[in-house]
Amino acid sequence: MIRFMEGILLRKAAEDVARVLSGAGHTVYFVGGCVRDRLLGYSVKDIDIATSARPDEVLRLFPDAWEVGAAFGVVLVRREGFSFEVATFRRDGSYRDGRRPEDVCFTDAEEDARRRDFTMNGLFEDPFSSPPGRVVDYVGGVEDIRARVLRCIGEPDRRFEEDSLRLMRAVRFAVTREIQVETETCSSIFRNAPLLARISPERIREELDRILLSPGRKRGVEMLVETGLMKHVIPEIYDMIGCTQPPQWHPEGDVYTHTLMMLDALGRDGSPVSLELALGVLLHDIGKPPCRQVDETGRIRFSGHDKEGSSMAMVILRRLKYSNAVVDAVCSMVERHMRFINVRQMRKSTLRMFMNAPHFREELELHRLDCLSSNGLMDNWQFVRDFMDSYRNAPLVPPPLVTGRDLVNLGLSPGPDFGKWLSRLQELQLEGTLRTREEALLQLGQIAPVEQNALAEYLKKLAL
Repeated sequence: MIRFMEGILLRKAAEDVARVLSGAGHTVYFVGGCVRDRLLGYSVKDIDIATSARPDEVLRLFPDAWEVGAAFGVVLVRREGFSFEVATFRRDGSYRDGRRPEDVCFTDAEEDARRRDFTMNGLFEDPFSSPPGRVVDYVGGVEDIRARVLRCIGEPDRRFEEDSLRLMRAVRFAVTREIQVETETCSSIFRNAPLLARISPERIREELDRILLSPGRKRGVEMLVETGLMKHVIPEIYDMIGCTQPPQWHPEGDVYTHTLMMLDALGRDGSPVSLELALGVLLHDIGKPPCRQVDETGRIRFSGHDKEGSSMAMVILRRLKYSNAVVDAVCSMVERHMRFINVRQMRKSTLRMFMNAPHFREELELHRLDCLSSNGLMDNWQFVRDFMDSYRNAPLVPPPLVTGRDLVNLGLSPGPDFGKWLSRLQELQLEGTLRTREEALLQLGQIAPVEQNALAEYLKKLAL
């Protein structure tokens, strides 16, 4: 209901902006994604406006607006708490950097439509038509939307040459809007995949994130691989193809197949999917190909692939300019994902510390997907779930009973032994052997060179 009301308010605010422009004698349309998504049956989250009004006229009509793309005739207008990009109809000049035109020329609606990337994005909507929702289509976008087809406007090679990020956008639209890429456009993506090399890692990363966070993430990764785009995103993925695994543990097939199955299962239960988890699933076995060994009996091993994978993941994520927080979280998931094999043999203290990691719930979900997409053995996952339930009303790792300040107050000099003593006390606390501060201090007196008189006085001072 809230989202529905926000959509109504967004539409009303956009119509108010359009009414001002129209009242001044200008042609005005809603354009692009808002028209596309309405026709495809998706909720509209933002509305862009195209008009015959020149930027200076838009700024005159909306004194509080400001130019966000002066060279391209784009003005940002605020209305009722919403922001609208108001762009003058334009024709783009030559492209030299595979990103943006060298110059633009203001023109009419038809030429503006024909400069855009895909037919479904080249549609205009008359905000004041009767009945509402009349679409102005110069590029055949309505028919393509009905057929659920993604098609470049004009010559595909030219569109991708102009802005090579469109190669990634094509895949993103295909998976997020559940449509098929028509044959000529698909062939052009394959031919022009090397052009992606001239796009900045940041822009590539943004498109990759949208693909991985969509329910169609499995198909998205497959398309990136099949078109050759993945060679310029995460080329290490190709080494997973044909990297066979022990059939008794991985009857599903090679590492790539296993990873695709996990991506397909991710989020199917309706649970939220974080970027960190999606990347963790994609990269959790990235270290298997370089670690693959076959012994004299024919047994396949991947010894150390978790640590190798973590190192590789760091290189990949740094290359794509991910934040330190994302890099740290994903690399930790990759490095720790094999530790679930040993959870039932862990001491209680070790298990509690293992489960206290910042992203443990995502690690646990990765493990679940890993099992479901291979041998189906869920014993360790269930064990951890049951253990977590037993601490539902208590912290996994409570505050320590003894701190470094206690050691100093007892006359001990800071040094390497401090950490050893405190770790031992925490271990006993997590095992349940030490339950009170007094017990922990008395235990300290047995493992550290503490004067017994000093300890007795300290306990007395603390009233323990």
